[in-house]
Amino acid sequence: MIRKRSLIRRGTAVAAVGTAALVLAACGGSGDSAAGHNGHTATSASASASASQGRHNAADTTFAQGMIPHHRQAVEMAGLAPSRAESAEVKKLAAQIKKAQAPEIKTLSGWLTSWGEEVPAEGAMDHSAHGTGGMMTGEEMDQLEKASGKAFDTAFMEMMIKHHEGAVAMAETEKTDGSFPDAKKMADAIITSQTAEITQMNDLLGKS
Repeated sequence: MIRKRSLIRRGTAVAAVGTAALVLAACGGSGDSAAGHNGHTATSASASASASQGRHNAADTTFAQGMIPHHRQAVEMAGLAPSRAESAEVKKLAAQIKKAQAPEIKTLSGWLTSWGEEVPAEGAMDHSAHGTGGMMTGEEMDQLEKASGKAFDTAFMEMMIKHHEGAVAMAETEKTDGSFPDAKKMADAIITSQTAEITQMNDLLGKS
């Protein structure tokens, strides 16, 4: 009887040790698995970021550095519309332009920073570029700022059509010569949206 009890106790102890070992093994395995997974994810993300940064070329840099001041001027022009435009359609179009292009400026700036390239300084417009690529000259910007009512609507749309045409040409060059996938995707979106806005503004000018 004593021997039987001893065997029972011994068997219980062995079972307990075995259970504990299994629990510890499970915990250890889970921890190792999580660490391994997290480590792999971090490595993959890092490699992906490096690969992404490494896929840009000179055309991508030119596109980003040129489009930032171009977008900034469009946003500046659109910012004049709420207090100067007469047409509700022009006001709506200006708001649409500002909403689309302001976030793109941040995205373009982020790409240049990640590539180790120079980001055009805020407010430091390249005056040599005015009048080219659809950019407005200082005189044209002054003219737009002084206009109001229907005169503003007409001037705004005529200038913005020219501005958009310049942006579309820049985007087409990026699609042909660039290699950074996200930049080419943005270029495609610019071509689609701004070509549609050019058509809209031409229609509105035809009604006036």
